[in-house]
Amino acid sequence: MADAVYDAIVVGGGHHGTIIACYLQKAGLKTAVFERQMEIGGGACGEDLPLPGFIQNPCAHFTRFWAHPAYTDFNLREKGLQYVFPEQNEGMVFDDGSSFIGYSCLKVDLESGKESFDQASFDKTYEQISRFSRRDAETYALLFEKYEKYWKPAFREYRYSPPTPYGEPDALERLCLDPDSGLEPVYQFMTGKQLAYDFFESPELRTLFMRAIETSCACFPGDVIGLYGLVHTMALVLSWESASIVLGGTHTISHALQRAFSEMGGQFFVHHEVERVLIENGKAVGVELVNGSRIKATQLVVSDLGVPQTVFRLLGEEYVSPKVAHRVRNIDYDRAQVYWGNVALHELPRYTAAATNPDLGPQPRLYFGPKDPDYLATRYQAEVVTKGWPSKMFVITAPDSIWDPTRAHPGKHSIIVEEFAPPFRFFSEREWLQKKREFVDELFKQWARYAPNMTKDNLIEAFITTPLDVIYRHPDMIEGGWVEGAMHAYQLGRFRPVPELSNYRTPVKNFYICSSNLHSAGGIGRGSSYNCYKVIAADFGLEKFWETSGRSY
Repeated sequence: MADAVYDAIVVGGGHHGTIIACYLQKAGLKTAVFERQMEIGGGACGEDLPLPGFIQNPCAHFTRFWAHPAYTDFNLREKGLQYVFPEQNEGMVFDDGSSFIGYSCLKVDLESGKESFDQASFDKTYEQISRFSRRDAETYALLFEKYEKYWKPAFREYRYSPPTPYGEPDALERLCLDPDSGLEPVYQFMTGKQLAYDFFESPELRTLFMRAIETSCACFPGDVIGLYGLVHTMALVLSWESASIVLGGTHTISHALQRAFSEMGGQFFVHHEVERVLIENGKAVGVELVNGSRIKATQLVVSDLGVPQTVFRLLGEEYVSPKVAHRVRNIDYDRAQVYWGNVALHELPRYTAAATNPDLGPQPRLYFGPKDPDYLATRYQAEVVTKGWPSKMFVITAPDSIWDPTRAHPGKHSIIVEEFAPPFRFFSEREWLQKKREFVDELFKQWARYAPNMTKDNLIEAFITTPLDVIYRHPDMIEGGWVEGAMHAYQLGRFRPVPELSNYRTPVKNFYICSSNLHSAGGIGRGSSYNCYKVIAADFGLEKFWETSGRSY
């Protein structure tokens, strides 16, 4: 006899588990979420770090969840999820005293979420680029036309649609067939370095583009990032899209989704770990918890866990072919490892480059590093994986307390920093603990070259997460990277995580998987769970909310 009965069960209350639970409940299925940790949300989390009174996003930070279909489908703004959209987006400070600022030319209305073009911001960014390359400025203007007309609609359709079968072009691949789109077929196969050098001539934009690939795609310049990575990175590097800061920290996303789910009658259970999926006659019929309780699912079960856990623990290797089991074991996780965390400061950085570029400093995504694209493309990764961090750092900083005063004590500031790290297995636990301490010293040593006030005297406290911390907290983030499987082109779309499991279905009927191990990959606001619901809706004849809302995706 079952201890409880639901129409649908979601295993894992991570970010995608909370999203798909809302859609299932809205579709009329009595849905329950079972999460092993003390709270739901997974990577959409926030904590009092590095000290009480400072909010840190220890996992996901650069979120654009306001653009996700769930934001409007569940009226999450009214559930407490609100954003601030600064005037500027990306920028970079270089070691020769020069700098670049990108002004967001697509402004977002706080109430409706609709975007509108801002000519003044467009012109400012054009002028910033013109200071070091007239050709690159013209490229910026030309590509924006392509982005608005072709790239952006196709990007959203690609992100929020299940992968097409091989041989059927997806939304981005179709653009390669249109000579007016600006997306050439060769871009599918170029490395990050090749793309940077093909699009831009200036060392400034070549450097920024390659470093931004790491933040947006978790790939190094030598990796092939595919069309998805190209469009995503370009829109941010050139500041076409607006930066967005969620008020109260990333965990506000989880709170809003939980409110929506609970108000619709859904139930979630924390400290309830699922041991395995129950299977009868080749169908998923429920789950068994580690405490022995058996929960029945009359319709379906969805896993929000990574593919290895789903296949080898929840399901059992006997339910997949030897070929699939072999491929699952060979998923590449050697990307997205970072030194990541907050530094609490007495005062904001005062960059020397602001003397010639007065707006410099408050950019929500501000990098600093040498103007050396060749070093970044050819030697940077080698130093990261052999030494632990590069001799020349390329750090992204996010001074969110400027825009969200809840992030820090009055008069103080909180800045998140990111620099890339090697996979967890490259160093011992003792070495990682040592690097966790030493990284802060090296960070401030290099930061002070760009902003002389960034000495240790300005530091109140820091909390830096390493790959060691990540694997302890997130079992599916293998090797300590923030994506569940590297976002190389061969692990994206219809090939993610492996071709045989890329359609969100498992070999067991009525058992699905919705985690970011699937398309459209890692990061808050991606489409994995939304797309999984689309597949479930087709299988069970559930409501197609995208059609009733008037969206094309």
